Amino acid sequence: MRRVGTGEWRGWREATEEALYGPSGFYRGPEGPAGHFRTSVHASPLFAAAVARLLCRVDEALGRPAELAFVDMAAGRGELVTGVLAALPAEVASRARGYAVERADRPAVLDHRIEWLSRPPKGITGLLFANEWLDNVPVEVAEVDATGVPRLVLVRDDDGAERLGGPVGGAEAEWLRRWWPLASEEVPFPGAPSEEMFSDDVPCEGMPFEGARAEIGLPRDTAWAGAVASLDRGLAVAVDYAHFAAARPPFGTLTGFREGRETAPVPDGSCDITAHVALDACALPGGRVVTQRAALRALGVSGARPALSLAATDPTAYVRALAGAGEAAELTATGGLGDFGWLLQPVGIPNPMIDGLLADDPPADDPPADRLLADGLLVDVPDHEEQ
Repeated sequence: MRRVGTGEWRGWREATEEALYGPSGFYRGPEGPAGHFRTSVHASPLFAAAVARLLCRVDEALGRPAELAFVDMAAGRGELVTGVLAALPAEVASRARGYAVERADRPAVLDHRIEWLSRPPKGITGLLFANEWLDNVPVEVAEVDATGVPRLVLVRDDDGAERLGGPVGGAEAEWLRRWWPLASEEVPFPGAPSEEMFSDDVPCEGMPFEGARAEIGLPRDTAWAGAVASLDRGLAVAVDYAHFAAARPPFGTLTGFREGRETAPVPDGSCDITAHVALDACALPGGRVVTQRAALRALGVSGARPALSLAATDPTAYVRALAGAGEAAELTATGGLGDFGWLLQPVGIPNPMIDGLLADDPPADDPPADRLLADGLLVDVPDHEEQ
């Protein structure tokens, strides 16, 4: 779906909000997210089954309450909440209540028992699950100019052209200082770097350089804190492609997707506009970030091939198990979905994933990722971001 651009110059946050969620926005289209890109939810029903097992762990940690909520954030067309409720054991399903949180209209075919909301319900007890939600929370983009000053990037909504606006200030500047520095401590923020700090025209590590970019994740931190606050007791989980303080991408990650292909991010409603998430910045006290690979293995999803002997005794079961192993391998793949981050945020209960994660020793061909401990947050860095 495409709207007519006005040619107006705006910050990326405002332009993205209109392009994705406005009256003619990308996510208002009838095809939904599945028509343009493939998430873990669409890759295999094994994902929904694993989330259902996680909901059962949360249920046990909560003492099996009379009503157990499952909240699907950025629900798309309700695929995950539908799959999770269908995969629950009968006794748990009898107490479970499903919520789909989405800004698009409710699909006509959705199970009438699933409540469709524009924002998460308050005071619930259960599991709030946000799969690829935070990457679509619009953010401002900052870029360092020729004098070393981080400035907001303005975008023209009809063609995606960019130009630099005013210096980043206020809470956004503070967020950059804390989570994604674009200026060094040696140089006032904002300020001009000294030529003596550079050699061979290459910036020193940690120094600002012209063209360096960052997505200012403050709105995502705020959105996540609000979602977690909707829980009275339970577990909140955010799943997304992520980066961490030790290895921020020097030029940012803003991009677009349309019909399964990456494309230039033009905020005219014709494509998805997304950027990787600084999950370490989103995490609240007690939060833990692990890879999807580790989380799904702890929940029983394995890409191990079935024994060849099964092919001789039950060929149909062998083919079925082989297909399942292939789907599990896609969900846990290094360099793919397996590198996604899972931010686990317990509220009023022990983290129901901890025991499984600590007991989940990776195989010899998948060495453990480096772990960073800061402010009580244990971050399992994806393999390709290790330093």
